[in-house]
Amino acid sequence: MLTLGAACTLDQYFQENIMSFTAQIPYGAYWSTPFAKWQGTLSHLHSIEFGAHVAKAELSKRDINPEIFDYGVLGMTVPQHRSFNGLPWFTGMIGAPKVAGPTISQVCATSVRCIQDAAQSIEAGTVSNAIVATVDRISNGPQLYYPAPSGIGGTGRHENLTLDNMQHDPIGGHSMLETAENVAAKHQITTEQQHDIVIQRQEQYQMALVNDSEFLKRFMSLPFDVPSANFRKTVAIMEGDEGIFNSTPEKLGKLKPVLEGGTVTYGGQTHPTDGNACMVITTPDLAEELSSDKKISIKIRGFGMARVENGYMPEAPVLAAQNALTSSGLTLDEIDAVKTHNPFAVNDVYFIKQTGYDSGKMNNYGCTLVWGHPQGPMGIRGVIELIEELVIRGGGKGLFTGCAAGDTGLAVAIEVNDK
Repeated sequence: MLTLGAACTLDQYFQENIMSFTAQIPYGAYWSTPFAKWQGTLSHLHSIEFGAHVAKAELSKRDINPEIFDYGVLGMTVPQHRSFNGLPWFTGMIGAPKVAGPTISQVCATSVRCIQDAAQSIEAGTVSNAIVATVDRISNGPQLYYPAPSGIGGTGRHENLTLDNMQHDPIGGHSMLETAENVAAKHQITTEQQHDIVIQRQEQYQMALVNDSEFLKRFMSLPFDVPSANFRKTVAIMEGDEGIFNSTPEKLGKLKPVLEGGTVTYGGQTHPTDGNACMVITTPDLAEELSSDKKISIKIRGFGMARVENGYMPEAPVLAAQNALTSSGLTLDEIDAVKTHNPFAVNDVYFIKQTGYDSGKMNNYGCTLVWGHPQGPMGIRGVIELIEELVIRGGGKGLFTGCAAGDTGLAVAIEVNDK
């Protein structure tokens, strides 16, 4: 077992044990649905069945036979009916009935953890071709009842899985919103600074809508046919993401902080959404074979995880990013583009304050703050958008980082090369 010596810092440990991943992401072997607002156009769909429905169509579109997969990872954070069966159910529905693998739930860090699991499995030599599927329906979340035979009259406890956990940290008793306020107070982040980030991020999202959503169509089938609950007919058509708020400085200026004496307004935070996103992770030779452009290679450079003080969740992405860069042998100066999971504008303001990174090189074409928050899939979509931005640039190095409940963070560094 490898351990840190008494005089060894985490950075020193990473420098001496830089991990080199051979696993790659085939260019174009990934996709995302549009994201739909809470209780909106996708709220009637079972997230695993919907994810499999989309995956079958997207694999066929790319001429990828699902029988080539020998491993799978399913990421989801909100249970669905019969989701106990997890990944094997998903792969069975897409036409890969012999494929096994885990179902992972690490709240908002689920996507990066799924990518890491698949990459490490390939590095271990136990598998060669993995599908990573992330699905979530935040709408109509389950109402859970926990029996308590020793309780008065046998009465147990009830939990609204989504809302209750957003409102109450089991260690500190605070809400997710309060973590943003804690970081804002500690680092003197104002409402005005948060609103400036909101305006910039919404302007960057407009880049994805140019030329009839040309950027989104690089990885998203648009217009998108929304199936019925039994997947037998189309019940709606989505032209893109649903529920996008069009903020202006004037509109934001009229908003008051949600918490009395605080700084975070409704305009300075994201909104819950539904959707799914998938990607293939494989060996270099198979990556070239499955790529839609064989001149482009997408390497996974490294991962980083972090946990910060209880109640200060928006600080975690910075430390996770630093750990990912160190494990990759990279510096932030070498990173051409950053994508963040930013449920609060506070996240990005803090990142910029701590690192000095150019805000204009962060979250081009979109981010969680704008297109919403389906907890499991949003990281995969973020990495996909990061890849496409780097391809448009002609190649480069990118970093995705984000926070998660429990004051944790996970990050991944990638490198895109155009031969």
